[in-house]
Amino acid sequence: MRFVVDRCAGRRLAEWLRDNGHDVVDAYNLGPDPGDRALLEQANTENRILITVDKDFGELIYLYRIPHAGLIRLPDVRMSSRIALIEDLIRRYSQSLEERAIITVIGGRVRISRPPEA
Repeated sequence: MRFVVDRCAGRRLAEWLRDNGHDVVDAYNLGPDPGDRALLEQANTENRILITVDKDFGELIYLYRIPHAGLIRLPDVRMSSRIALIEDLIRRYSQSLEERAIITVIGGRVRISRPPEA
């Protein structure tokens, strides 16, 4: 799978994904922070699922209808749990992710949303 890992999600997660055969862009390597909208647009252009801790991306997608290639939101997942959680999400929900789903994990619960129609 192809991912962009937002700065707030952690470099260790990006490295783990890469080590496990995924095509990963680490937002740290993109230079100065381009902002949420630009990062989401870049992920979409490159057909990459964006992994973030930031809650603002949902607003960009649902309120402003910014196109995306899939989103994993981990707003309250501790750094120490992220790798195991992402591994489980990829194993269980890879088809949904390939269909550009939005996966949000809050309080240990997984919510899968379908992207809004353009």
